[in-house]
Formats: sequence, structure tokens, C-alpha cells
Amino acid sequence: MEVRGHGGVGLRRGRRVGVSRKGLAVKQQESVVPEATFRSYYGQPVLKPPVWEWKIAAYLFTGGLSASSALLGAGADLTGRPALRRAGRLGALGALGASMYLLVADLGRPERFLHMLRVAKPSSPMSVGTWILVAYGPGTGVAAVAELVPRGWRKRLPGRLLRRLARPAGLSSAAVAPAVASYTAVLLSQTAVPAWHEAHRQLPFVFTGSAAAAGAGLGLVCAPVSEAAPARRLAVAGAALESVAARLVEHRSGLAGEAYRTGKAHRLRKWSECLTIGGALGALLPARRSRAAAVASGLALLAGSALQRFGIFEAGVESTKDPKYVVVPQRQRKV
Repeated sequence: MEVRGHGGVGLRRGRRVGVSRKGLAVKQQESVVPEATFRSYYGQPVLKPPVWEWKIAAYLFTGGLSASSALLGAGADLTGRPALRRAGRLGALGALGASMYLLVADLGRPERFLHMLRVAKPSSPMSVGTWILVAYGPGTGVAAVAELVPRGWRKRLPGRLLRRLARPAGLSSAAVAPAVASYTAVLLSQTAVPAWHEAHRQLPFVFTGSAAAAGAGLGLVCAPVSEAAPARRLAVAGAALESVAARLVEHRSGLAGEAYRTGKAHRLRKWSECLTIGGALGALLPARRSRAAAVASGLALLAGSALQRFGIFEAGVESTKDPKYVVVPQRQRKV
């Protein structure tokens, strides 16, 4: 029942004033509410840290080293540089063997890798990576074995056959090498680890550039200065790509980029940047004339590439320990 008259009007006005005061009080309360902190139940992280050990970080490095060495060896074969060709082919096979050992050692049982050959799933980065290695390995092995044939056996039928197969085998492995160098980045970025997942656009470029720098470093160490020109050019290109892409990882990964800019991951990657840029500068200038400078530059490039992989691995592990790297991006996507 509505009350007419002056009293009714006063009552309605009173209610309006009361509502406005209540809204003002609510706004004042909201203004003093502290920002939410990101906690997890019983102090446990939202995500479990990766169960992988340091062997996987080393596997990431050796796989990239093998791929770029195979590419460098194939180029040296086509341009008539036998010492660089030998270094590239043998380096590719040696790094591939170390890579497979590290992978199987982390899996715990060799048959787990063999079980992955039973299926082919294009939607699974792990399955695709397995078949990339299957396509890459035979050519790498044949090209490297051809370099190890004793001089006395080269005129016999097996030796002649291997020497004829070496070039097409090396070219086939070089064709697959870019995929070998970058597929591990895709594999990491498809996980739920925030630092890896948020950098899915840049990580393949970091891994490819890092692999190129590592292969060039091996070429500078093992080949004479007169044949190392392709390795020097590859060192500069790889170091430039790695450095630019690594910076983009830090600044375009959103909140997860903090994992790359802090702690142990930051220290490893900072050393990696210094060694990689120093090795590339050394390859540009003194390594053209000095064998000692070429070896020093090559070792710096190899070390820089390895530290880059370990730094990325460490950033991913650390990003799973703080809930904010999971909660904040999810809330931002919902908004």
C-alpha cells in the first residue's frame, strides 16, 4: 500500500538516501580490500614439476648439435671441404648417439622408445618427433660410417658402395635436420608448463638458432681455418637468431617471462648470451686467420648453446612451482 502525502514522499526520499549511503559504504569497503594472493591447497603447487632430470636438458642440446652438424657436413660435401665434411658427419653421428642414450636413460627402459614406433599420431608431438628421428638416423649413420672406412678397404666393393651412398645419405639427413633441431621446442611448448607453453611461438626459433651455433662451433673446433668459412657464417647466423628469439621469449611470454628473467635460469641464459655473442664475434674476426682463435670461438659457441638449453629447462621447472604463473594467465583469458 502506497502512502500519499508529504510523509510518503519523505519516506521514499529517505530510502533513496539510505541506498546511496549503503552503496558508498560498499565502495569504501571495496577500495580497502587487499589484492588477492595466489595460494594452493596445503602449500602444494598447482602443477607438478616435470619429472625429467638434467639428462633431458642435455638431450635437447645434443639433438640440436647433431642436426646442425649434419647440415654443415652436407654443405661441406657439396663444396669440396673434406675436413669440414668429416667433422660434420662424425659430429652428427656422435651427438645423435649421445642424444639417444640420454633419452633412453631418462625413460628408464629402452623398450619404451621402441613401443613408440608401434603407432604414428600426427596430433602427438612425441610421436612425430620419434618418427623424425627414425627418418634422420639412417642417413646420418651411413654418411658417418663412410668416413670411417679404412684406406685399404675403400677400393673393395663394400667401401666403394659406402662412398657412393655417403652423399645421398648425408643429403637426406640434412633435409630432416631442421625438424630435428626444432621439434623438441614444439614438444616442450605443448606441455602445461607455463614458461614453455607461453613461449610456444618463439621457442622453435631459439632452438634452431642455438643448434646452428653449436654445429658451427664444432666445425670451428675440428676443421682447419682454410675450410671453416661455412662454419663461421653459420655461427653468425645462428647466434643472431638465437639472441633475438631469446629476448622475445623473455618479453612476449606474459607473466611467465619472469621465470626466464630471474633465478638460476636467468644466470644460465645470461652466460649463454655472453658466450654465444663472443663466439660469433670471434668467428667473424680473429678466427679467419688464427687456429687458436677459431677453437676458442667454437668452444664458446658450444658452451653457450648448452647453457641456453639448460636455462630454458630450469625456467620451465621453476614456473611450475609458483601458482601465479598458472592462475593469472587463466583469469586474464577469461576476462
